[in-house]
Amino acid sequence: MKNITKVVLACSTAFLSLSAAAQHGGPGPNPLEGRWDITMLKEGKEVPSWLEVVHSGTHSLVGYFVSTGGSARPISTVKVDGAKFSFSIPPQWESGTDDLKLDGALEGQAISGTITMPDAKQFTFKGVKAPKLDGLKTVTWNKPVALFNGKDLNGWQTVGTGENQWVAVDGILRSPKSGENLRSTQTFGDFKLHIEFKYPKESNSGVYLRGRYEVQVSDNMGGEPTKGDYSAIYGFLPPNAMVAKPAGEWQSYDITLVGRHVTVVANGKTVISNQEIPGITGGAIDSKEGEPGPIMIQGDHGPIEYRNITIATAK
Repeated sequence: MKNITKVVLACSTAFLSLSAAAQHGGPGPNPLEGRWDITMLKEGKEVPSWLEVVHSGTHSLVGYFVSTGGSARPISTVKVDGAKFSFSIPPQWESGTDDLKLDGALEGQAISGTITMPDAKQFTFKGVKAPKLDGLKTVTWNKPVALFNGKDLNGWQTVGTGENQWVAVDGILRSPKSGENLRSTQTFGDFKLHIEFKYPKESNSGVYLRGRYEVQVSDNMGGEPTKGDYSAIYGFLPPNAMVAKPAGEWQSYDITLVGRHVTVVANGKTVISNQEIPGITGGAIDSKEGEPGPIMIQGDHGPIEYRNITIATAK
């Protein structure tokens, strides 16, 4: 009788374990699941990208993908065959009409493969697991210092090989036309940033935190808050309210970034409160999320002006 009881208990335990496994898609998560910082080799240049793979239901994998530009796009199905995986998504801002296709393979804590763009051009990529970046730690701050001296571009440099359109005039950092992005020569980990800006009607810019996470600057007064408009972390986090002023008026952001956690105060109102940024946004300077990065301001989407740029770093 004791032996029979043991068998029954063993079978019951196994059944419960299998039931639980079925509810969670198997004995454990697929090792592909999680966030990946990707570097693509595009025409001899390293460019950043990002992927998140998420479990859905009993056996499906879905996800999100950020290409070299644009916002995070949903992936309806990530197909897995052993160590190999693939997916396709419709084009966004890329040229061409075909889907963007990624074919990769998982090896340990790394992925690699090819990305075929909508114009049929194909590039290789490598990826590593994205760092968690502790955003819940207690931080004390140094006194704020000026990043822009109001007189010249000392401490700043353009990103790219084109002509520099940025000028410093009467305390204002001005981009009179679309051109190059501008980044600080200093890099930062955790920080508190104050920055003021003014745009003409329908212009567009952005402030990239560590050069990787864009806080959108755009003419959206009176609109609904979205992931792609004023004060959003572009493609990821919408503000809780639209507090944009009319075009032509000076406005301000006070932004705190600790690890992945960001707080955005726009024109004196907290619109994003200590939320986690999942990954890099389109147009990032690189995908090396574990490293310090610059403050980068976007200059390729229309005229923009900035002033009173100060930063306080963590002690």
